[in-house]
Amino acid sequence: MSLFKRFFGLSKKENENEDSEERGKFMPDEHTPIDELFAINFKNNGGRFIYCDNMTEVFDSFQNILIENSWENENIYCFENKLKESFKNFKVTLSKDNTDAPCFFTTCEYLVADTGALLISSEQIKEKKLNDFPDNFIVLATTSQLVKTISEGLRGIKTKHPNRIPSNITTIKNFEITTEKNFMTYGSSSKNLYLLLLEDL
Repeated sequence: MSLFKRFFGLSKKENENEDSEERGKFMPDEHTPIDELFAINFKNNGGRFIYCDNMTEVFDSFQNILIENSWENENIYCFENKLKESFKNFKVTLSKDNTDAPCFFTTCEYLVADTGALLISSEQIKEKKLNDFPDNFIVLATTSQLVKTISEGLRGIKTKHPNRIPSNITTIKNFEITTEKNFMTYGSSSKNLYLLLLEDL
């Protein structure tokens, strides 16, 4: 999906392309492709996005995030055993203990294009509320997890888990931490979020 690279300006050559700057200036409509729709809305929500062609790029980006935030040698909150195994060679401790953890590392269920939100469930966060987690999230997802609407995502969850539908299904939509609360943010939980998006299509 070269669109993601072009839209977010993730290579020097594409950064110099004026078309990539123009791309983000218009609002999406009903004819906007699903990948572009997600990219626009996710960016508008304040999310930080890193497109990766392969796992080597994922590992490099993960390392860069750790260095940028001085999270090396820290305890990183993480529930998922697959992530713990895949990222075991980094200078962090991936642990179910969130005491003083600066960051939560997880996957998600789906990426919802029409809102730029991430759909998650008890598969990722157990029965905890988003407010129980650190302000910083690193989320690993794949391009095949893109859906247009939350309804499509909910149907996908039912299909993936036919015998036991996960509980505690919610979305993360606000990716800018603000100290000032108003009625528009009431009941929502903002997270400073890095999305590592792996191409798998």
